[in-house]
Amino acid sequence: MNSREIVFRALRGEAPPRPACGPLATHFCAVDAGVSLREFTFNPDIHVQCLLRYFEKYHPDVVWVSADTWVTAESMGVPVDFPGEDLPLSGLPQGIIKSAQDIESIPAPDPYSQGRQPLMLEVLSRIVKALGKEAFVVGCFDQSPFSLACQVCGVENLLIKTIEDPAFVEAVLDKCSEYVLAYAEAMAGCGPDMLSTGDSPAALMGREKYSAFASPAERLVFLALKERTEIFLSLHICGDSTPILGRMAGSGAHVLEIDHPVNLGKAHEIVGDKAALWGNIDPVSVLLQGEPEGIQASVRQLLSEVKDVGCRRFVLSSGCTLAPHTPPENLQAFFAASRRW
Repeated sequence: MNSREIVFRALRGEAPPRPACGPLATHFCAVDAGVSLREFTFNPDIHVQCLLRYFEKYHPDVVWVSADTWVTAESMGVPVDFPGEDLPLSGLPQGIIKSAQDIESIPAPDPYSQGRQPLMLEVLSRIVKALGKEAFVVGCFDQSPFSLACQVCGVENLLIKTIEDPAFVEAVLDKCSEYVLAYAEAMAGCGPDMLSTGDSPAALMGREKYSAFASPAERLVFLALKERTEIFLSLHICGDSTPILGRMAGSGAHVLEIDHPVNLGKAHEIVGDKAALWGNIDPVSVLLQGEPEGIQASVRQLLSEVKDVGCRRFVLSSGCTLAPHTPPENLQAFFAASRRW
């Protein structure tokens, strides 16, 4: 049974021969290969080479295809740049949409021609072709509608609008949903095993507003994708998502990526059999700053907890994206602990 088959069994709740292991490795792959994030971001050949090298060196069960969280916002017209050579690409914090007229000025989505979306589709297609029979390949279709809305409007401005002008927020979400769906559907056509999206800014609103704005938009996207694709769909929200886990479980996602502040036992209690759980070793204090022995102890403890609470649908992972400068020996220890279980 190869890595891809092990992840499929884990997500379906079938007993794999060992825990499936798929840390969120993106920019780490570039740094570990001695490549700048600028090259990784803009050169599809280098991006593919870094991911192939990562697979050959560490033999993960999962390979993630993601450049940064601004790919879709850039395709909508948000200017992006590097705040530093060792930092990922990011956009203007104030956004580009201030009024209803600005929404109307955004063109229809075309992931085959706008921004870096064509580049990411090329990378995903090449990785699926190279590794799709061996590894479980995840395509990250960037941001969910509310998080994308925060990028095109500015987080502070959009949060204020949820109070002062909810109709404006809904209009922005409609436009963002169009872009999210178009990009996700194009990614699905490349043949990955799972599509993943993030909605971390949505957690800043609290449960009531999350339920009113972000959650319906997430659900719209996932239900539409389920009608058009047959692959796994995943939702990632950083931080302590415990207060909104119930709503996340009702989003239609097959998988919830759980960050390290969330207690896995509590998450399983809330989510039950509605979704598989993916997580949740601390990527900073454990994987970046820890020592191999402590990392292995953390993995053993988490896997014991998963077993004790009866969570059958589970993939071991970092709670969030690996820090780019995670020591290679720490990641090796992480994988080794999962394989000795």
